[in-house]
Amino acid sequence: MKRINPRRAKVHRSYCARELADRLDVHKNTVRNWIVEGLPVVDGTRPALICGSVFQEWWGKRRKAAKRPCQPGQMYCFRCREPKAPALGMVDYLATNAATGNLKALCETCGTAMHRRTRLVDIAAKMPGLDVQRTQAPSSIAALTQPSPNCDNPNGA
Repeated sequence: MKRINPRRAKVHRSYCARELADRLDVHKNTVRNWIVEGLPVVDGTRPALICGSVFQEWWGKRRKAAKRPCQPGQMYCFRCREPKAPALGMVDYLATNAATGNLKALCETCGTAMHRRTRLVDIAAKMPGLDVQRTQAPSSIAALTQPSPNCDNPNGA
């Protein structure tokens, strides 16, 4: 899915479906589908005109309605497309620096890997009552004891 920048539609300008589609770099039928889905148009005009400010407001409401914030103890599963609890209540925390890191877990429904970025001090608030295993990330590639297995040579050289 393409990410659309609504600010490309200028606030003080009106667009027909084709002009708005060109401005946003989408197909004209996409804009026509948005009109069917409720994008307001200027009444009584042919072709249908869309005010840039109205489009930006409508797009903002649409994006806000599509958001699914995670509650404490949840991470977002991209396969299920909704926040889910980690399987078996187990979460791994991999520190990226002294203050922040990544939480990793498996989805309880589909088993897909889920990730959530968080600060070290916020782990207890974001994952209450869950078993969080903390691991320290190596400071650099040179600090790794094992060479990268991403090599064609089985000897590693």
